Amino acid sequence: MYNPPVQYFWHALRSDSILIEQHENYVKQSYRNRCHVLTAQGVVPLSIPVLRGNSLQKTLITNIEIDYSQKWYNVHWRTIQAAYGRAPYFEFYSDYLKAVYERQPKYLFDLNVELLQLYFKLLKANTPLLYTDSYQSEVSQNVLDLRNRIHPKIIPDNLHVKPYTQVFGKQFAPDLSIIDLLFTQGPAALSYLR
Repeated sequence: MYNPPVQYFWHALRSDSILIEQHENYVKQSYRNRCHVLTAQGVVPLSIPVLRGNSLQKTLITNIEIDYSQKWYNVHWRTIQAAYGRAPYFEFYSDYLKAVYERQPKYLFDLNVELLQLYFKLLKANTPLLYTDSYQSEVSQNVLDLRNRIHPKIIPDNLHVKPYTQVFGKQFAPDLSIIDLLFTQGPAALSYLR
């Protein structure tokens, strides 16, 4: 997932390890290339454009290339700055995030993995990240399969996100990216998630 939602980390930190699916076909309109942030105008989706048009559904997730010709990075970074520039921990974490964007990984999968590794590092969480060897439509009972359960078009029945202080809005917005929690709560984010 691209800048995964807070609920993803709630589940991840209760797991012995995280198994990253690297053998699935790309799923359009999912969190694989989008996230939600809270701005003065409300919740805003940020979406990464990818190459290959309509043939994406049959493309392996690790082969999805990011379309940098659309300058999406500038829009995302300006939106993140506007949304969280005054957040208490923006200055502590923003350079790490910006450095990942500036490397401009060719593949969406690589960008997402690099961001995921960064968030676990910033949270000071030691949950190991592992990768699948092949695609399995059914997983064993001791595996919590979140591949399609955390999705922008599905209202989660497993949303374990308690309200915390956010930069904008009077009402808590629950389904936001982990950057919302990190920029507003800083080192307390790990305790919040646990």
